[in-house]
Parts: sequence; structure tokens; C-alpha cells
Amino acid sequence: MKYIDEFRDGAVAQKIAQRLAAEVRSDRRYAFMEFCGGHTHAISRYGVAELLPASVRMIHGPGCPVCVLPIGRIDLAIHLALERNAIVCTYGDTMRVPASGGLSMMKAKARGGDIRMVYSAADSLRIARENPDRQVVFFAIGFETTTPPTALTIAQAKAEQLANFSVLCCHVLTPSAITHILQSPEVREFGTVPIDGFIGPAHVSIVIGSQPYEHFAQEYRKPVVIAGFEPLDVMQAVLMLVRQVNEGRAEVENEFTRAVTRGGNLAAQKLVSDVFELRSRFEWRGLGEVPYSAMKIRPAYIEFDAEKRFELSYTPVADNKACECGAILRGVKKPTDCKIFGTVCTPENPVGSCMVSSEGACAAHYAYGRFRDIPVVAA
Repeated sequence: MKYIDEFRDGAVAQKIAQRLAAEVRSDRRYAFMEFCGGHTHAISRYGVAELLPASVRMIHGPGCPVCVLPIGRIDLAIHLALERNAIVCTYGDTMRVPASGGLSMMKAKARGGDIRMVYSAADSLRIARENPDRQVVFFAIGFETTTPPTALTIAQAKAEQLANFSVLCCHVLTPSAITHILQSPEVREFGTVPIDGFIGPAHVSIVIGSQPYEHFAQEYRKPVVIAGFEPLDVMQAVLMLVRQVNEGRAEVENEFTRAVTRGGNLAAQKLVSDVFELRSRFEWRGLGEVPYSAMKIRPAYIEFDAEKRFELSYTPVADNKACECGAILRGVKKPTDCKIFGTVCTPENPVGSCMVSSEGACAAHYAYGRFRDIPVVAA
């Protein structure tokens, strides 16, 4: 399959690994954060880490939209379903994120809440049309990749004057989170690790382009290489980062040229700008409150804002004390550093959000990496 098979070629992977081994410097170590959960999944699934030199460390970042959802936001959706008799629609992984009181949206559904999994924001519009006597709320999550479809859905609802439809918006922004990781005193207080460069997200960059990352290279002297989600994409991006570090450069480079341009998708950007505006603050799991890191619905579409329609008030909720998701999202700890990883917390019974989505660091390591941690005993 074009653009798939050729990016999973084992022989080419070995050649890139040999090139990396030849180019890393013996007098230093390298630490690169793959911000996006898609890269975390690829690294775990295809054993990329085993092909990298020992001096290169990959750090899992907070780039899984399910993983960074704070408990309080899930609680709002559950409240709408159980207390306000709303039909709540959302994506599949979101339904399994742990919330307060041992609940999740899936468990709230078992208690009688009308919570439905949908494959797209447009599905929630159809449900609203089919249930004119019920309030239907789309619980919208995701980075810049899924924001345009939500914006289009809200615009369509306004065109149809669907009075029983609204959106609980939890869309967040990639560049703001990277800035927060690099400069926030609060994050440093939580604990961070030194980062030499970033692998920039693929799908997000198709929408926003490579230009927004130039700020990090210029101001923070951190190289960024935008990469696709296949294993050879990731390995090539690491090689490009190593070369930048060795040469003292800090630039934005685009490995994913087959899909990403500097300017991005201008039509999608305009649609998002028409419907959404920046929130001044938004809580991320593991990062705390991040300024100007999320979207809210503009006044022109205020009738479709579920927070306004239902007069919702957000309350922060602390994570489970046994869960290390916050530290894992910041790269301070690995999944295996969590005492409940793979025992109490599994994909079938997630205690923390990092174990829910396949893109979460804990779920990816549980599926593909945990057996590599077992020491080999000589016969």
C-alpha cells in the first residue's frame, strides 16, 4: 500500500539505525519528546526504541487528547447525562476515561445515562434531528485535527436552527502546550526533564502547518522535526534531530512533506476561526492550567455552547493518588514507574487516562512493550 508499506521496510530501518549509530556523539546524550500519541504508539508497536542508540532517549509527551482530559471535564458530561436528561454523544475512547466517584461515561451509561458513542461530530447532529424533544450534547475533544469537523457541525446546526443541539467544547491546542512545557514555573514545580528537541505531530500539522513551531526554534533554541506516524518517519525524524543538535542548529524541519506544508490547510483554519476563539485558561491533566491552550465557542454561536446553555461550572478534581499519569505525560516517569501499571491498571480496567486510548503511553507500552522489560535469563 503506497505511503504505508515503504515506511515499514525493515531493511531501510536498519540502515537508518546504522546512520544514527555513526552520527551520535560519544560525549553527549540526546533527549527528544514525541509530543503526539500517534508517535508514541508507533515507537512501541514497531520497536523503534530498540533500534536507536543507547544515548538517544525518547520522552513521551502529552499529545494524546484523551490522556490530557481532566477529570472535571468528564464529570460535566456525566452530570448532563445523569442529572439533566441530556443525550451525550462522544468518541469511543472518551467513554472509558476515569472520572470522579469511580465513574466513567461508560459506567454512567450503565446507570441509565443516555450516552452514545459516535464516529463523527456529524453523527450527533443526526441524533439531534431524530430526537427533537431531547437536548443532545456533543462532547468534543481533540487537538487541531478534530476541531474543524466540530466547527463545521456547529455551523450546520446554526444553519438548520437546531434548538436542541449544543457542544461541550474541550478542544485543545498543541503549540500552547509545548510552550507551557518549556517555560511554565508550575510545570517545573511538578517536575520536568531536559528536552533537546521535539518530534512535531503529523495530523495536527496538516491543519496548522509547520509555521507555528518556528517560535520554539527561534525563542527556545529547540529543534522541531514534523514527522509522519510510520516507524521510518519516526526514525528519520530522530536522525534529523540528532544532526541539528550536533550542528548547533535549532530549526523547524518537515519530514512529513507528503502531507504537511508551511501554511497548512487555510480553509480549515478559517472555519475554526469563524466558530471558535481562545479560552484564557484551560486545565490539562498532568500540566495544570495552561494559558490560551483551548478553544471556546464564539458569541455568534453561543446558543450551541453547552456550558452556557446548561450554566455549567467547572470544578478541578485531583487524579487518583496511585496514578502516575501526570508525571508520565510530562516525561518525568515511564509507565513502568507506576506501581499500579499492568496490575490494578490495565486497558480493561484503566485507573488513569494514559491507559485508555491506544495512543496513551501506558496503553502502548502495555500492548507492545511490557514483555521487553522482562530480564532474559541465560540457560
